[in-house]
Amino acid sequence: MFDRAIAVWNGLDKGLSAFPAAIPLLALRIALAIPFWRSGLTKWDGFLNLSSGARYLFEQEFKLHIFGQAFAYPAPLAMAFLAGLGEIILPILLVLGLGTRFAALGILGMTIIIQLTVPDGLVNFHLPWFAMALALLVYGGGTLSADRLLGGILGQRLKGSAHPAR
Repeated sequence: MFDRAIAVWNGLDKGLSAFPAAIPLLALRIALAIPFWRSGLTKWDGFLNLSSGARYLFEQEFKLHIFGQAFAYPAPLAMAFLAGLGEIILPILLVLGLGTRFAALGILGMTIIIQLTVPDGLVNFHLPWFAMALALLVYGGGTLSADRLLGGILGQRLKGSAHPAR
């Protein structure tokens, strides 16, 4: 009976491992993009025009919590501008799967800064974002990504260019 249970377990494990990795990688890309995209939308009042709320938060409210001290953001408007750009551009790249590893690295960096700004958000928000970004950094966007499509196209071109035309 114990051998039968192990066999069933191994069969289920094998079946689950056959699930294509592209689907959870796509889900990770979308799940990570959504909160950053939504936050990015709140930072703009038109094309490259920071909202008054974003200006206020970065100049007055947001502090970096380092070694038990709270420090004002250096160059708060530049930080707000960069955060707003990152929160719009990086989610788009993630959803498309274009430069996935670099977009995930950017989100990872932003998550670290956000954690230093809002230390109470670790368990509910920042740790899951960090884990999702880390997985995408390591595994890339998967086969359902622009990275894979472009890699195939560019790979064929590079292979073809290695042989001169006759």
